[in-house]
Amino acid sequence: MIPLNGAWHFIMLFIAMLQQGSLLRKEYVPVIDPLELNIQKFQTLYQNIGDSTITPDSAEAAFKALFLDFKELTQTQLANCEEDLKKGYVFPVRGYSPRLSIGGRGRGYRPKDFNFFDSRIRKSHPAHDLFIRDRDNDGIDDVMCIHVDILAYTSGLVLGIREDWTSASQWRGGNYVWIYNPCLNALMYYAHFHTVDVKPGQWVKAGDILGKMGRTGFNAQQPRSTTHLHFMYLNITKEGLPEPVNTYTQLLNSRVIDWWED
Repeated sequence: MIPLNGAWHFIMLFIAMLQQGSLLRKEYVPVIDPLELNIQKFQTLYQNIGDSTITPDSAEAAFKALFLDFKELTQTQLANCEEDLKKGYVFPVRGYSPRLSIGGRGRGYRPKDFNFFDSRIRKSHPAHDLFIRDRDNDGIDDVMCIHVDILAYTSGLVLGIREDWTSASQWRGGNYVWIYNPCLNALMYYAHFHTVDVKPGQWVKAGDILGKMGRTGFNAQQPRSTTHLHFMYLNITKEGLPEPVNTYTQLLNSRVIDWWED
């Protein structure tokens, strides 16, 4: 039999050990990779801009801070994207000639009044729409009878995606992918996917499949809209702000990956 005060000391020691373990558990903080954290912040910021739950000034300040960090955090990928750029750009629509696919011979690019931080401003179109053969607007190529692959224009880090868009949503881009290229210090936006095949944090090379072209998006789903990919290129300025770039000439001269190519 254990003496009474011996048992008391044992109980107190056991309680102390439990308390110490509890304190240790409370003090444990999981380590989050800074790049992963910034990717999460970008997705939240873009969602808030689209929902108009953040003021344009606050969104601009948050964006500048994020992309000054992104430039530093992606230095290890510079060799990869520099090597990739030597091979040239890839036309983002598999199997299509740029001259036949780019809408309006490039006249659809209208950057005037562009404001990334205010989703209520909708007059500008700082992008190119890349069309496919789809007379019945079912999202299927009329000749190949399949959904068309959307390909990465150049290499980069996937910053954000949407893959759960529904027709009840007012979001104009539908399902989309955002990619950041640290060599170019530029953002690329691909919109109106049927399905998305990449994830945030993934590194892609030029020509990699990002997903299938579709008709998602408030305007893109309408019968009057012809099936297309909305492609926008934003240069990040020295101040860390997004600036539209007209990629018409680069798209015309980009490399076409045919249907049977990997």
